[in-house]
Amino acid sequence: MPNSRRLLLFTKPAQAGKVKTRLIGDLSPMQAAELHAAFLDDVVERLSADDIPLTIAWALEPADEVPVWRVPSGVPLEGVRQVGADLGARLYYALSEAGRTADVVAAIGSDHPTVPLARVREAFARVEAGAEVVIGPAEDGGYYLIAVRAAALRARLFEGIAWSTSEVLPTTLERCRELGLKVELLETASDVDTPEDLARLCRELAESPELAASCPRTRDLLASWGRLGIPGGGV
Repeated sequence: MPNSRRLLLFTKPAQAGKVKTRLIGDLSPMQAAELHAAFLDDVVERLSADDIPLTIAWALEPADEVPVWRVPSGVPLEGVRQVGADLGARLYYALSEAGRTADVVAAIGSDHPTVPLARVREAFARVEAGAEVVIGPAEDGGYYLIAVRAAALRARLFEGIAWSTSEVLPTTLERCRELGLKVELLETASDVDTPEDLARLCRELAESPELAASCPRTRDLLASWGRLGIPGGGV
């Protein structure tokens, strides 16, 4: 009997100079890597607290081994290597593989450290209620989450998309129309990619103890850098 759900967390190892590169300048390469690791730890802890099977899909160099990442209890999470020439191909491959043993599959990134678990559950529930594709739009024109009915997965959904641009969401919605897929949108949210995004996150964490408690490693790291101590959460 297949699991009804499978969630893939798309991310990279926290290597200085290779992650959060748009923050370098405001942060050092090592700080950017430390922030990426904090995001990843917080997101993994939140997502693994649910009963949705979670797999980490790693973007790796050919010689790199798949990292072992553990939940707070110490249990290692399943990890797989991303496969494909671009993000679209990697998404399709990973979701298709997950769809072999699940009815609904979803992918989420690690650049949105405060994403609520309830939002992830909502995505799966909407697909199970009749949608074929559910997307969480990002404010920059991309998306932070996509959930798909496994039987509706098509390579075309991810082809010919200018990744990391404001055209990602519009093009994906056009693909859904082209394929005749019923699509629904979640609440829009923001990734943390730029210094402006980081400043916004710092303000939000400084102003909301509840939000800060939901991502303790991110909060503690930013506080240790003095980024949460200015009135209003400025940086």
